[in-house]
Amino acid sequence: MDQMRSPESQARPALATSRGLVGYALLLDLLLILVFAVSGRASHQEANPVLGVLATAWPFLAGAALGWLAGRLWRAPIRVWPHGVCLWLITVIAGMLLRLLSGRTAEWSFVLVATAVLALFLLGHRAIAGLVIRKRAERSGVR
Repeated sequence: MDQMRSPESQARPALATSRGLVGYALLLDLLLILVFAVSGRASHQEANPVLGVLATAWPFLAGAALGWLAGRLWRAPIRVWPHGVCLWLITVIAGMLLRLLSGRTAEWSFVLVATAVLALFLLGHRAIAGLVIRKRAERSGVR
């Protein structure tokens, strides 16, 4: 069976998709988008900060769901290129469009900060997870 796999898949057995890896990536994506919304709302004095966070987060959560579907991230949930980049771009673009369609604003400063923070979050955790998995595979002798 190993002989039938492509050279790329033989070189990366530790990056094989598992339910746990998909769950990890999906959960961390959702949590990091919420962290983005919380950090953005931290300076706002609101009667109900939870609703404020959800109002900021929902377009990006919906964008991430679209990104997961369009990029079929369950196939390679921690791969930065092209899966993570696809997710990041769709999350930002769809999030901004949904934000505008719902009557909210999207000033340039917000667009730039959201793009940068979501890149750091969505791509960063994938890069770290990939590095950890590769290091563990090297230690265990899997190549």
